[in-house]
Amino acid sequence: MSIVLVIALSLHVLSAVFWAGTSFVLARLGGQGGERLFRPQMGAAVIAVVTGGYLWHLLHEGVFEAPEQVLAFGAACAIAAAGVQGAVAGPAVRRLAGGGFDADAARARVAVAQRIAAGLLAAALVCMVVARYA
Repeated sequence: MSIVLVIALSLHVLSAVFWAGTSFVLARLGGQGGERLFRPQMGAAVIAVVTGGYLWHLLHEGVFEAPEQVLAFGAACAIAAAGVQGAVAGPAVRRLAGGGFDADAARARVAVAQRIAAGLLAAALVCMVVARYA
């Protein structure tokens, strides 16, 4: 196995674990702490998606059979999760940082975004695990 593949796979797994883990925790905590974790989450999301694309290029380019279809669905779920977090939680986090806004309403928006993203990321995780057996 090439060192580039090992590094890309390690970055992908580590960033995805952080991203999904913080999403699950923030969903459970009702958005508490979302303002501190939003930027690291989005950074991890970018790293996970970019390294996932690179891994696809290395391992699955030119093929679109059952395993690739399952992985593609998982990738779409992950990208949708990042979109939900960015579009729903992002503005709420900015309002929390700015002050002068109903903090409970902003945290509720963060919680909703994290719950949706956690479900999508769980689906992406399941897809990555079962793609080998599809």
